[in-house]
Amino acid sequence: MDRRLIGILAIIAAVFIGIAVFAGGSKNNNSGQSSKNSNSQTTNHVEGSGKTGVKLVEYGDYQCPVCELYYPTVKEVAAKYNSQIYFQFSNLPLIAIHPNAYAAARAAEAASLQNKFWQMHDLLYDNQQTWATASNPVSYFNQYAQQLGLDTNRFKQDYASSQVNNFILADLNAFKKTNQDQGTPTFFLDGKYISNSQLVDQNGQPDIAKFSKVIDQEITQKQKH
Repeated sequence: MDRRLIGILAIIAAVFIGIAVFAGGSKNNNSGQSSKNSNSQTTNHVEGSGKTGVKLVEYGDYQCPVCELYYPTVKEVAAKYNSQIYFQFSNLPLIAIHPNAYAAARAAEAASLQNKFWQMHDLLYDNQQTWATASNPVSYFNQYAQQLGLDTNRFKQDYASSQVNNFILADLNAFKKTNQDQGTPTFFLDGKYISNSQLVDQNGQPDIAKFSKVIDQEITQKQKH
């Protein structure tokens, strides 16, 4: 099936059933999610020196095939504008349609506690087709931790910790407050929602020129004030 069609179907499904991401239960499940309420701070995974003060935020899901499709272009955008903007990644695992997404977010947050967030972020997207359909993806995440030179015992403890869980829940709650549909990836530029239709070419493929257009416009606007 065409990957863009998969993405469209995933986003449509997320609109109707994505509320399950925030639905409560009292126990952890196989996805690695705990629904315990948290007042934790959101994550703060930011790269770039941001001399213009402009910030591009992506809410992403590591198992989402559309996020994986956007990933190389977003990486290119972040590199192109590294000195000009901040790029931030926040968690939006849609477990109703991506059962391993929350577990992957745990892996990234556990790596973050050893200052290897972006490295794990990249490995998860680079290897999405390997772990995404696994009945238990944790063994892959442990391999990635070892590959990154992490303290694997600490990684495993952090992966299972309430601290990591609460970071993810805080991101989910922050996204909920935006009142946007739960599709991934979702982008905000200086707090303003950017429709994905503004970021793709005529074939529906993520396009660095389209990203550049909206970013350049925002930088120009910001410099006027």
